[in-house]
Amino acid sequence: MARTIDPRRIPASLCPIMEALCTVGIDLADRIAMGGLAGDMAASMGTNTDGDGQKALDLIADDAFHLALRGTGIRYYASEEQQDVAEIDTDGAFALAIDPLDGSSNIDVNVSIGTIFSIFPAAATAEESLLRPARDQIAAGYIIYGPQTNLVVTFGDGAFLYVLDRAKGRFVETPGGPIRMPVASQEFAINASNYRHWPDPVRAYIDDCLAGAEGPRARDYNMRWVASLVAETHRIITRGGIFLYPSDKRPGYQSGRLRMVYECAPIAFLVEQAGGAATDGMEPILTQAAQSLHARTPFVFGSPEKVGQLAVYHDLPPLEAAALFANRGLFRK
Repeated sequence: MARTIDPRRIPASLCPIMEALCTVGIDLADRIAMGGLAGDMAASMGTNTDGDGQKALDLIADDAFHLALRGTGIRYYASEEQQDVAEIDTDGAFALAIDPLDGSSNIDVNVSIGTIFSIFPAAATAEESLLRPARDQIAAGYIIYGPQTNLVVTFGDGAFLYVLDRAKGRFVETPGGPIRMPVASQEFAINASNYRHWPDPVRAYIDDCLAGAEGPRARDYNMRWVASLVAETHRIITRGGIFLYPSDKRPGYQSGRLRMVYECAPIAFLVEQAGGAATDGMEPILTQAAQSLHARTPFVFGSPEKVGQLAVYHDLPPLEAAALFANRGLFRK
């Protein structure tokens, strides 16, 4: 069978898994590129058990990955689209968590969407395999379906970028070795429509960015927001900056909306391997473990300096913070 990815950087035990993921990724890329000619992929299919809307392509992608991973060594298959974990290979050595189609609300407007995956060693149960510190991951990555179809993946020794060569039907590594996130950037990504709901430290941080060259940051910033975690991650790994999805005051958003197992843990692993930082606003994501398969967490990642600056806003005692930021909007009502 023709290979869908160069295996040289992949641990031998993970090659069948990566081949399966890339095979489905290539098929999805072709289907997505067909747009409406492939049917109504953005058609609503109801909601999952967490109340999030599902699109037709969400379920198509989930079924395709589940089927393709049989016989690859995956014992436990955990999907964001399913409430429970499926056992695939009973003697498999690995557990895989996957968001089969991240950003599916963007399907019908032709904005980049993607697949996020994470691999852990399999333990005796699915919970023991997946509800463990995020630092225990042995691989993580995403496929982004955009003008190019890219795979970004880490096996714990740097992050590497592959581009789908459509003529060869294969993901080919780009020259230059491991990718590194730029240290400096004047971009931030957050859904500003929720400003009134954010915690005070997050509001203060964004106030200071918006103050521009005349404010304490002494530079002008641009805001970006795509509503696709894969697209946000790919831009920040490529150009630097910071992404914020904080907790907020709305019911159901007290821990943000991104899931630890399926989204935050794999992206945090990748970001750190690319030279960035990833936290819940204060503590590193990789030191944490989800309490349940679909548990959510606030999520901040990007260039280390910017992620560290936000943590300072959270760390300041209220009285000291009020004095330090009195002219910059901290605790502004």
